[in-house]
Amino acid sequence: MADLYPDIEPYESGLLDTSDGNLIYWETCGNPRGKPVLVLHGGPGSGCSPWFRRLFDPRAYRLVLFDQRNSGRSRPHAADPTTDLTTNTTQHLLADIESLRGRLEIERWLVLGGSWGSALGLAYAEANPERVSEMILFGVTSGRRSEVDWLFRGGIARFFPEQWSRLLAAVGSTGRGLDVVDAYAAMLDDPLPEVRRRAAFEWCVWESATPHWPPHEGLDQRFQDPDYAMAFARIATHFVRHNLFLEDDELIRNAGALSKIPGVLINGRFDFQSPIANAWELQRAWPGVEMVIVDGAGHAAGDRIGSEIVRATDRFRGETDYP
Repeated sequence: MADLYPDIEPYESGLLDTSDGNLIYWETCGNPRGKPVLVLHGGPGSGCSPWFRRLFDPRAYRLVLFDQRNSGRSRPHAADPTTDLTTNTTQHLLADIESLRGRLEIERWLVLGGSWGSALGLAYAEANPERVSEMILFGVTSGRRSEVDWLFRGGIARFFPEQWSRLLAAVGSTGRGLDVVDAYAAMLDDPLPEVRRRAAFEWCVWESATPHWPPHEGLDQRFQDPDYAMAFARIATHFVRHNLFLEDDELIRNAGALSKIPGVLINGRFDFQSPIANAWELQRAWPGVEMVIVDGAGHAAGDRIGSEIVRATDRFRGETDYP
């Protein structure tokens, strides 16, 4: 098992002004003269985590991390109920990435994305293949309707029936004739703070259970912060209600654009949020991509998934001696 690299701190950070009222937090870590990397977090709405910094040799890589719109340290924050999410779409995020690349004067970069970040990474690379040197995706999703419905409209419930029943009960439903995502989005927009808080809590209890096998009870540590939980729930339901702002199957259909980009797909055998069939079908559409199945791992990116990512980043760093 490959060890993760030690913790490092950013050597530079800032706020990217998008000119439409958003300020996007970004940071760079590692070697300022190293091989550039773009890190795309999941969620949508998770914000970037220090864990990502440990996946790359800091002597060889220049890491760029950023908090996607309205999450993490970006502003305005989705925890504020007055924050309008209208300009938070996949297309806006793709424009932010290109603006950040230009701001940092990067010609091409390796793209790493996990979970939702894998779909965003695919969308970016298919739109800008000349800007991507390699790709590493884990907990793979390609943004198809079937994948969204599996996770948020009851498909996965066959493995998590107790947790799904709790999610439905919080909106007073047995599930018949109800779109649970619409119901939670309405609660998260309710004028009463206690209704919004309860909706965020229950949504995040559900999000805490399904990355693990056996299911996790209660809230994951990241959701203990009520502002984080509220922002996560609002952004996630916003994207899901709009089918991730993607046409159905477009990322699989357009995967031929990736044919000259070396890539690695990493998936846990017991990933219920992003079943390995997602990566398998993407592999069939992406000539030459490598697929790694991690036995015993789920969707949560723990040591086993992290180890395989490090193997891939070590391979892609090349043999160049960096100062």
